Amino acid sequence: MKEDTANELLDLATALYERMIAQQQAKVLRLAREAVPNIGPEEMRNPHDFPQLKEHPSFEFEDGILAGLISAHMALRAEIKGRLPATPPGA
Repeated sequence: MKEDTANELLDLATALYERMIAQQQAKVLRLAREAVPNIGPEEMRNPHDFPQLKEHPSFEFEDGILAGLISAHMALRAEIKGRLPATPPGA
């Protein structure tokens, strides 16, 4: 894969994943606030601190989708970057 093509693909994929991740983060926060009304985005990163979230019927499922999207984004970036020729330091 040529570097220009790879960078173009990365830009397209990054924009798509960022939109999908932002949408899912908003959904997860909305669901979390159904169980814990004053929870913030930072607190949501440690859902085990809030037993009410364990009891919510769909929070863990949607949070898992969010984690999957983030993982898929990183995996795609690593795969594309790994196929590019190594750039010597300082080049």
